[in-house]
Amino acid sequence: MATFIKTPRLIINPSPRLPCSTSSSSLSSYSTKNFMYRVPSWLLVFLLFSVSLLTFFLQWHGGDIDPINQWSLQPVVSTLGCATKVLGGNSSVSSDFRSWKFYNESNVTPKICITSTTSAGLEEVLPWILFHKVVGVTNFFLFVEGKAASPNVSKVLESIPGVKVIPRTRELEDQQAKSRIWNETWLSDAFHKPCNSALFVKQNLNMEMAIAMARDSSMDWILHVDTDELLHPAGTPDYSVRDILAKVPSDVDAVVFTNYESAVERDDIKEPFSEVTLFKKNYEHLPNDSNFELYKIATRGNPNYFLTYGNGKSAARIKDHLRPNGAHRWYNYVNEPKEIKVDEAAILHYTYARFSDLTSRRDRCNCQPTKQDVKRCFWLDFDRSAFIIASTETPERMLQWYGDHVVWNNKNMNLKLLKYGILTRIYTPMVIIQKLKEQGIFASIIASVEVASA
Repeated sequence: MATFIKTPRLIINPSPRLPCSTSSSSLSSYSTKNFMYRVPSWLLVFLLFSVSLLTFFLQWHGGDIDPINQWSLQPVVSTLGCATKVLGGNSSVSSDFRSWKFYNESNVTPKICITSTTSAGLEEVLPWILFHKVVGVTNFFLFVEGKAASPNVSKVLESIPGVKVIPRTRELEDQQAKSRIWNETWLSDAFHKPCNSALFVKQNLNMEMAIAMARDSSMDWILHVDTDELLHPAGTPDYSVRDILAKVPSDVDAVVFTNYESAVERDDIKEPFSEVTLFKKNYEHLPNDSNFELYKIATRGNPNYFLTYGNGKSAARIKDHLRPNGAHRWYNYVNEPKEIKVDEAAILHYTYARFSDLTSRRDRCNCQPTKQDVKRCFWLDFDRSAFIIASTETPERMLQWYGDHVVWNNKNMNLKLLKYGILTRIYTPMVIIQKLKEQGIFASIIASVEVASA
């Protein structure tokens, strides 16, 4: 099973905010302040928005700006003459995605890849990929089944530079049947068991293959991130996971990102990445003197502090003898790896964020909805309860249970937990994905594939 290592921390401090012009005289500074005080606040907001919009428009038509990899999230400076873009634009949104000019990824340092095992549809996987492109990931090794393996979805995903789609074929299973993992004891407790255990073994076999693919693609770092998770590189000036990993000392083999869990506030969420902004922080990011009574309140009657996992995920440096160590960690067949943790960045886990997740999880497991059988199929108490409810109750009763155990609809309690830092608001992923959608990127990718196959 997983090996746990006591790890030191790596603190990535954001760059200080510098004034827009270091050559301004004190008189100029004084005049600007007087101007700011005299102008009504609504007019300043309007002017700031106008300048930002003009800046964005000029960049949109300015030429040679990468529509995906060159985007960065930057703070909006409050001084009038320093308005900056929230998200950069592309040179031209072409109906042919392949004609866009992409950033020369051969010069990117470090090169970061993500591997994932997914059966999700295009509406989930496409935003997931493009968001991670924005935050600095260059390559993706996607092991697909179900909806993700359908010809139309696979064509769209493969049209994105850096994305490799690996369907679960008989040839792949035969190849993985020869893996040395089957002779190792660290995963043996999960062999030949249903549901959670079967997925866990499959993920590790896929991660093992992804390591070889990453090495062949000259990657520097690899992460395993599910398609209901987003990297959140907080604490970096450019909101980039590349900034974090570039600063990791050369003797460090792995970097642990703690995870936050989504706290949905409605029962009708359709697109979690675009609609969810409230998250429960991990213990790792809470002060040591936090009131433990608040932790109990934050469980809301559920078995544990988090509905699902709470041990984060790690990025591993591509090295000889690297191997997976479960879906959340990496290890080495020869040497014990050195791990560190980051203090601000996190993995955002959008777990059970849609009501339909109850039935979709149920449909993936052929188990009996009894307390005894669910122990064989699921590792976590909440998953067991959710499976039984989804298998035995009416849709109305399921919705009521979902509201009682998943939805955070008590505003007073939410405000209290926000005040004490157990809950937090995170808007950045939502803004990025909304901008991608508004600028027609998703539609352009899909349309380009339809045109090419016509």
